[in-house]
Amino acid sequence: MKLYHLLNEQLKKVPEFVSDTGELKKWVVINKAQNFDETLIGLLLENKELKSKFFLEVKKALVFNQPLFIQFLEQKNYLNDSYTAYKKKIGLNIDGKYLNQRNEVTLVWPYKDCVLEGGQSKEEDKRDEIFFNETLAQDEITQLFEPKVLTNVKKYTAEGEKPFDKFNRNEEGTITDNLIIKGNNLLALHSLKEEFAGKVKLIYIDPPYNTGNDSFKYNDSFNHSTWLTFMKNRLEIARELLKENGIIFVQCDDNEQAYLKVIMDDIFKRENFISNIVWRGRGGRQDSKFIAQIHEMIIVFAKSKEFLKINRQRVQDNSAYLFFDKEKNKKYKIQLIRKWGSNSRKEDRPNLFYEIEFEGKKIKPVLPNGADGRWRWSKDKLLKAIEQNLVIKLEKNGRVELYEKIYERDGEKEVVYNSWFEETFSGQGTKQLENLFSKKVFDYPKPEQLLKKIIEIGTCEKDIILDYHLGSGTTTTTSHKLNRQYIGIEQMEYVKNIVVERLKKVIKGEEGGISESVNWEGGGEFIYFELKKYNEAFIEKIKKAKNTKELLEIWDEMKDRSFLNYNVDIKRQEENIEEFKSLTLKEQKKLLVELLDKNQLYVNLSSMDDKDFKVTDKEKKVTKDFYKL
Repeated sequence: MKLYHLLNEQLKKVPEFVSDTGELKKWVVINKAQNFDETLIGLLLENKELKSKFFLEVKKALVFNQPLFIQFLEQKNYLNDSYTAYKKKIGLNIDGKYLNQRNEVTLVWPYKDCVLEGGQSKEEDKRDEIFFNETLAQDEITQLFEPKVLTNVKKYTAEGEKPFDKFNRNEEGTITDNLIIKGNNLLALHSLKEEFAGKVKLIYIDPPYNTGNDSFKYNDSFNHSTWLTFMKNRLEIARELLKENGIIFVQCDDNEQAYLKVIMDDIFKRENFISNIVWRGRGGRQDSKFIAQIHEMIIVFAKSKEFLKINRQRVQDNSAYLFFDKEKNKKYKIQLIRKWGSNSRKEDRPNLFYEIEFEGKKIKPVLPNGADGRWRWSKDKLLKAIEQNLVIKLEKNGRVELYEKIYERDGEKEVVYNSWFEETFSGQGTKQLENLFSKKVFDYPKPEQLLKKIIEIGTCEKDIILDYHLGSGTTTTTSHKLNRQYIGIEQMEYVKNIVVERLKKVIKGEEGGISESVNWEGGGEFIYFELKKYNEAFIEKIKKAKNTKELLEIWDEMKDRSFLNYNVDIKRQEENIEEFKSLTLKEQKKLLVELLDKNQLYVNLSSMDDKDFKVTDKEKKVTKDFYKL
């Protein structure tokens, strides 16, 4: 312990090695040692005891004993961490170094070059996340993004659940069924790639906002960086699924929206930014310490602005002058063909000053004050409009005027949507679900009216809509009622008892949400399936274990049936099992999860015929059909 205190005091002489709270930044010191930093080595040489401990004399030259120094920093007394020491005993390191000690790359933010397996959940307290680094540990993600085997397929129709036969496809061979997928959303997105890359018209996601109070509860000292990595990994593959004229809407709040915009600038390119929509979706809390938050943001990007076409909004045109045709029993919006308030001179635009005969009368574009006016159109264009029956004549106060018939609608007009969504449906999402299930089943679900507006902005009927943070299923239920094809992904168990049950009610004609406004009467169908689990099933068992005895039983099963990490020494684990028992229950769970090969969380398509995975004939059939094998 004397050497520990001596080293601690010596290292704290360098401000770079000390945190704001006065603690030694051990990871910084280890990094310096790996790079034979002159400042660190000089500091150690200044002290006689440290010099004798960490340097070797070779032919009258001193050589820094780097492995011994790093090992000392990691040992139990220094880190006060028996878990770390135990991990090293059973081989969970690479070349004697832990992954986070290797310094082959410089990260713009911690984990930027990593892939985060990611599993947010309201059912979990906190979890130790699985990171794969694309540069440092490429061998660990070679199979992670492979397509997965499908299982537990079900088909739901208005007549109830039906046996699954095959997926329906259009003339281009693309699946036209509505899909609900249970499984890790990152892996599910990659499984969709071959079938749906470049075919999705609109993506809407309402991801965890990383507020500290939502479902994004990662046990990690870089919570902000972890969230950025989580979003980046999924947005990159989501972009590949979009059509060239596709559009993506990502909902968030002030906690991360600025950083999310920067990530999306990088992935979708700044020139494809469309809007930052502000949605007043809730009432402000009067007990807010500073300013009550009453809005959320929806960041909108095109895959390519060059190809994007946004639908316009139909609104009541209260300013339109309406003409009612009794014979045809129709209303027309009409517009004066004479130029309003014109004082142009004939010599400037002589082709717009002329007399025309209409229904037996000669008409000039006279202004209200009796002065000569001019037409808005040339004579040829006006004659053509008369020939096409697009012009009507009205008399007012003895003056005859010609009007253009714009369209045969009751005072409506098309306008572009604006970026301010202040709607009367704030809070309706919760009420809609409570009415469906007779109780509260989900926190802060989005209302169908909000999704209706988003879907109508960016899609037409039959277009494909994707939501890979499906939650309570508002996106899919709204898409179903609007006759859009949809794909929803959710990894939590509530996908079965909330999303599936909600869609079953929609098919039967439920009357909530937007049903009345779109005259919804029911119908349609959807297909539900899951990604087939393998090591993920062991992780779930480990999480549920209540004591060491249960964990040891799971470990025995893991030795026989699971796929373990390549650098795990099973023999050493068995030799040190008593030391394993001395760890806390939380540390034991964490260790067993780390022993598992994360490439095998789910069954890869390439392993479908491997007997170890026990893929059934029914699972093979649906999998082959989905991937067109």
